[in-house]
Amino acid sequence: MDTLLRLASDPTAWAALATLIAMEVVLGIDNLIFISILTNKLPEVHRAKARRIGISLALLMRLGLLGTIAIIVSLTQPVITLFGKGFSWRDIILIAGGLFLIWKATKEIHHNVDPQTHADEADGSAIVETSFAAAIVQILVLDLVFSIDSIITAVGMTNEIVIMVIAVLVAVGVMMLAAQPLAQFIEANPTIVMLALGFLLMIGMTLIGEGFGAHVPKGYIYAAMAFSGLVEGLNMLSRRARRPTDDPTRMPVKR
Repeated sequence: MDTLLRLASDPTAWAALATLIAMEVVLGIDNLIFISILTNKLPEVHRAKARRIGISLALLMRLGLLGTIAIIVSLTQPVITLFGKGFSWRDIILIAGGLFLIWKATKEIHHNVDPQTHADEADGSAIVETSFAAAIVQILVLDLVFSIDSIITAVGMTNEIVIMVIAVLVAVGVMMLAAQPLAQFIEANPTIVMLALGFLLMIGMTLIGEGFGAHVPKGYIYAAMAFSGLVEGLNMLSRRARRPTDDPTRMPVKR
């Protein structure tokens, strides 16, 4: 309680909390895009449940990692050396996560460009259960990668565990609220799916680059994502404006 009162009366602590919440929310966008795309592949009755489980796992994982900060910080120490460069466990995890993200995004892009029909997946609970379990496992893998990166970044911003916990709780709460609308928006707009998959490819390459020591400022990445999203938004407005004119069922206007 004394710690909370001390932090509540410290303007520096409030500034650190606000900055950390903003950072956690921004970093959570990557995770949320992946969860939305992945769960939209499931039968509709399972999607909301899979999203809740995926985001809850992200919360539990980040809170658990906060309890082992000493171990997390040690993950930045080199454990192996290849070609004259030292790699830490964090580097290895980021590289593996980036490769997984690129593989998954490439697979989804291929599926959208050249969709395959699987008659045996139309019915049958066994297939649905397997798909649900596979989705949860893949979400868990990416949760681990994003959580470790998020916690290590948070440690570099503040030493107060309480501030980190509050920031994680707020960020995951925002993710929980935004998950359903984002998933529905992505599903309703096929071009957004391809744009989001392109984002995942870029994020995967960024993770690999950081694993090899090439730091890419997050601001550049999210500025590019925001610009691409703005352009796609303008395209959507343009298509919506033309749709009534192109609709053959629309009654002609009398002059």
